[in-house]
Amino acid sequence: MSQVRKAIIPVAGFGTRLLPISKAIPKEMVPVVDRPLIQHVVEEALAAGINEIILVTRAGKSAIEDHFDAHFELEHSLASKGKDALLETLFAICPKHLKVTSVRQSSATGLGHAIYCAAHLLDEDEPFAVILPDVLVKSQVGSDKSDLGSMVERWSAKGEAQIMVEAVPRAEVQRYGIVDCDEPAAGESADMRGVVEKPSPEEAPSCLSVIGRYVLPHRIMALLSDQPPGAGNEVQLTDAIDRLMQEGNTVQAFRMLGRTFDCGHIEGWLQANTTLAREAGYEV
Repeated sequence: MSQVRKAIIPVAGFGTRLLPISKAIPKEMVPVVDRPLIQHVVEEALAAGINEIILVTRAGKSAIEDHFDAHFELEHSLASKGKDALLETLFAICPKHLKVTSVRQSSATGLGHAIYCAAHLLDEDEPFAVILPDVLVKSQVGSDKSDLGSMVERWSAKGEAQIMVEAVPRAEVQRYGIVDCDEPAAGESADMRGVVEKPSPEEAPSCLSVIGRYVLPHRIMALLSDQPPGAGNEVQLTDAIDRLMQEGNTVQAFRMLGRTFDCGHIEGWLQANTTLAREAGYEV
């Protein structure tokens, strides 16, 4: 079974829920405690054994690519002043085994289209992960268990696509994509029968919401290549995943063990900063 070594991270969005912060700064560069949001997400990928990142970006987002690039003048300045700890902090942003590539999304035509923009950067039949950077996924305090890593392991064992989910209150299901499956225990997976976008509480097949972490087979790219627009007149990844299941392929919902912080809106971003800063020992 092919190993998952690449993750596609779509970063072309406008970040309207974080305005006015995100007017001139990419939302992915907004800090969460001591590093930008995008760095937390890339560190999550590295912890899962993924060392190649493909950023799907657009004009005005070059700060994200710059963050993972070398800064020779700054490095030289820190080295000449003996500020070795700060220098190591810089080097840790992009360790030698991490490869970051970017590709432009020419038009904002949906998540499915954004993912397909990276198709040519995958090898034939190569599986891949998708990480949506708005949501931080962190292990429980005292645990180093990587939920994304568990999903990668499950793909390696059986070659079955994995979609991360977490339980939400039934009164809030209309805010999420909700999967139809027998409810798995935390840290386990269950076969999906489908996924419903923002159902009413009465019509929701479960209370398990899609988090924004996927491990997918290469076949999904062929499906996205001719996927017609769906909700919002955009090419939806969930529609292609439905087609994948209709072909007889198993797609599983992996119920996470960790915690999520939705940093795509002000309240979630503030919660992430407050909670994670305290856990890091900062006074807040």
